[in-house]
Amino acid sequence: MPSLAPLRFRLNGHPAEVPAEAARILLDLLREDLHLTGTKRGCDLGTCGCCTVLVDGRPTLSCLTLARLVEGRSVTTIEGISPPQGLSPLQRAFVETGATQCGFCTPGFVVTATALLRDHPHPTREEILRAISGNLCRCTGYTKIVEAIETAAGGGA
Repeated sequence: MPSLAPLRFRLNGHPAEVPAEAARILLDLLREDLHLTGTKRGCDLGTCGCCTVLVDGRPTLSCLTLARLVEGRSVTTIEGISPPQGLSPLQRAFVETGATQCGFCTPGFVVTATALLRDHPHPTREEILRAISGNLCRCTGYTKIVEAIETAAGGGA
């Protein structure tokens, strides 16, 4: 049986300590151990973006990240994006523009776009497309997703 060691980090703004195996993947730690199921398991290869979380504010594929690598760092999941009073402006824009379709890829897109809008409050369409290029959607064709991000940035319909 693998040995467990305490893993200490900040999770959605709060201190967290979780016993974890050295080889535990961050996605599994979040979903299975911490029951934060908003972060989705898609490809397990780092190609779909469904598992994107923020590590120290940077979009990170949790399916490719050893949990041990977040020791002492800050992790924000989709559950940590929403303010206590409801949806973030970006999440509202996703709903209002119909960008969610089946919703499976939505958490990864929202987490990725949250970092983009934090760093570039008024991105161009090209900057949006570049930022979300690691996120795949099989339903929307991306038009509504880009519209939602533009709307949240104040430049959309």
